[in-house]
Amino acid sequence: MKIKLDSPLDMHLHLRDGDMLKRVAPLSSKSFAGALVMPNLIPPVTDKDMVEDYKTRILEAAGDESFEPYMTLFFKPEYDYDFLKDVKEKILAIKLYPAGITTNSSDGVDNFSVEALAPTLEAMSELGIPLCVHGETNGFVMDREAEFIPIYERLARRFPDLKIIMEHITTKEAVEALMRYENLYATITLHHLYITLDDVAGGLLRPHLFCKPIAKRPEDRMSLRKVAFMAHEKVMFGSDSAPHPRDKKEAPGCAAGVFTAPVALPGLAAIFEEAGVLENLQKFVSDNAQKIYGITPPKKEVILKKEPFEVPESYEDVVPMFSQQTLPWRIESVI
Repeated sequence: MKIKLDSPLDMHLHLRDGDMLKRVAPLSSKSFAGALVMPNLIPPVTDKDMVEDYKTRILEAAGDESFEPYMTLFFKPEYDYDFLKDVKEKILAIKLYPAGITTNSSDGVDNFSVEALAPTLEAMSELGIPLCVHGETNGFVMDREAEFIPIYERLARRFPDLKIIMEHITTKEAVEALMRYENLYATITLHHLYITLDDVAGGLLRPHLFCKPIAKRPEDRMSLRKVAFMAHEKVMFGSDSAPHPRDKKEAPGCAAGVFTAPVALPGLAAIFEEAGVLENLQKFVSDNAQKIYGITPPKKEVILKKEPFEVPESYEDVVPMFSQQTLPWRIESVI
């Protein structure tokens, strides 16, 4: 059995910088036509020059592959209309992080009042720049996403012309909110379709499955699977693939992030086939994102074959999800 995917897209990807960028970028550029690249570097990507320089480094690391890095800015409430108009053609979206909530987010937002955010969000609405949000509070870790839902709702009501992407949703509450507002959309990761918190910490701790937002309960996973498997028009694939070297994962103070870039498409094919909805994978990994963001990615044809894929233990010093396991699907060819 084979399946063809046209121009698959990863609409939430961490490529890091420096040596890590050189290590992981080819693993995404090989099998994806494009990816929305997160801006939480040190320092974060906050102006046009930084966007252009980072994109140049990504393309150099990606090599000769047909791959479009869709760039983002790190949200700052002081961005005004003129600044955003000048940078608009260089970015696809702006990513908002609550301050200190995840990797390299200390410069994020700490005031979510509509008054504080309104000038920038009004300019984004007028210019048609989508807002991507890491939607978590600083509350109890299992409740952080659900506690953030009222903020999503306030923003959706106050800025009805602003496309708001709820990044890497993990809860049934997020799925329910998604359906209540026309201008809310969401990305869903590979790992949140597979795992619950029990897989992370129910037995021996599995640090390479530790991520933020943390995996939740079976009923939350069921809600995610329902909308992903039907390829609902409001959801799209975003891996949130977040590489860290092994010594940062297998350590006290384990870094948050699951590295899925090289296993994403085989992993998705496996779980969509198991659900009996393999025909919906194209919409989930490309078509929906193209409509939501209004993009036309480079042409790329990925053929997946139902044949065992033995996942390597690591890619240099980065351990992937499914390390040393066998997936039933593999990438046969990329054209």
